[in-house]
Amino acid sequence: MHRVFVIDKNKQVLMPCHCARARELLNKGKAYIYKYAPFTIRLKYAVEANCQEIEIKLDPGSKATGITLVGNFKRGWRVIWAVNLNHRGQAIKNALESRRSLRRSRRSRNTRYRQARFNNRRRPQGWLPPSLMSRVNNVTNWVKKLQALIPITCCHVETVRFDTQQMVNPEITGISYQRGELSGYEVREYLLEKWQRTCAYCHKQNIPLEIEHIVPKSKGGTNRISNLTLACKPCNQRKGQQDITKFLASKPTVLKRIQAQARAPLKDAAAMNATRYAIGNALQALLKTSFWSGGRTKYNRIRQGYAKDHWIDSACVGESGAKVFIPTNLKPLLITATGRGTRQVVRVNKYGFPRGKAGRVKRVYGLQTGDLVRLKQPRGKYAGTYIARLAGIRARGDFDIITPKGKITSSFKNYTLLQRGDGYAYSS
Repeated sequence: MHRVFVIDKNKQVLMPCHCARARELLNKGKAYIYKYAPFTIRLKYAVEANCQEIEIKLDPGSKATGITLVGNFKRGWRVIWAVNLNHRGQAIKNALESRRSLRRSRRSRNTRYRQARFNNRRRPQGWLPPSLMSRVNNVTNWVKKLQALIPITCCHVETVRFDTQQMVNPEITGISYQRGELSGYEVREYLLEKWQRTCAYCHKQNIPLEIEHIVPKSKGGTNRISNLTLACKPCNQRKGQQDITKFLASKPTVLKRIQAQARAPLKDAAAMNATRYAIGNALQALLKTSFWSGGRTKYNRIRQGYAKDHWIDSACVGESGAKVFIPTNLKPLLITATGRGTRQVVRVNKYGFPRGKAGRVKRVYGLQTGDLVRLKQPRGKYAGTYIARLAGIRARGDFDIITPKGKITSSFKNYTLLQRGDGYAYSS
């Protein structure tokens, strides 16, 4: 169970407390809820801070980043808060590609009132594409948020590096690619991520896996990353030197999935290579930061018998990760970056022609999409009390929320604002 963040009357950050202690303070009227996500209480009086050592640890990934807070208590290092932060890089990339295609189609119609200008755009030093920069911004924003809620002493970041050139061409030679103790480490780690640590043929997990050639080397197969997959020992021996189409003739869906996944691009590895230093430099400007290798993180996790997950990997980063206690009842908070709306004024259809205008105002009756609200539905099929985020607003005052029972539409009079939307969606 997560600890509860605590700040005092003067917004001075204090050590997080247990949920039972927070409940006691709230029931006695000594504190009130300051934030719902992440859950934070604020005391109604000032206290003298007596803080212990707390480290923030990060395991950056291309699609999700694990973040944990680890405290140094009498019994050793212990995880007190954990989260998996899901990025929206692919959504940003899709939006930019859609905008680019629409603008290109408009230019081809020869209806522009002026010629396109391309000579007045200069990228600053250290520029990253918006889809990659969003990952950096998400991580730094959350470190800033947590700094305002908990006394963090230092930061530990795992720097994962995949050598895409060696993946594509394993026969590359040179001083940088001499065979040593870590020979093949890059390829093995990438295959484990690409195939989700699962046998490609029988879908078994948590068993020893071997590198398997989709097209056998005896039939002209190569060591290129697109020709490699993972298989358990029985499946590997059963396939032997057979062609994969013959081996999976009775399983066409499995064959199609393997062939599609084998040709998957190396964009995740490239994204990590491009952003790992940008994240590190951004964090160094905020607090004391140290960098650690993914190999040491994996060693710490396996030696302690923990499962594979982003937030667990982040807990095992650094020197303190060699012996860190993770409570069995601790479940990570799931945070998904959703953005803060759009600047597009005129909506367009799939052909690029106008189909309507965006709302003239962002807030209606003091509420906007993404706000955390409490709905008290007085009557009808969905009568009851709900806490959720606004999924849609209308000028006439009817707002929507999404609940396990489905979409509920109600008047603004039945809603109470709990917390403003911050561009993230939360779930447990």
